[in-house]
Amino acid sequence: MTTTQLEYGLNDIVEMKKEHPCATRSKIFKIVRMGADIKIECQGCKNVIMLSRYNFNKRLKRIVSKATNNVEN
Repeated sequence: MTTTQLEYGLNDIVEMKKEHPCATRSKIFKIVRMGADIKIECQGCKNVIMLSRYNFNKRLKRIVSKATNNVEN
């Protein structure tokens, strides 16, 4: 059995399977913290939600856009 590994990173914009129960009903979130848990921010109301990596992977629908790496020297 093969498993598909999604490659997402910090500040990526992702679409979840279910919408956030805020006034905007947005499915679009921004990843703001990664570790054992993943913290995502609703792009409609800017509320922050923390999910375990397992639950995040189950609820993730697709990666909308990858973050650009702006490294300053």
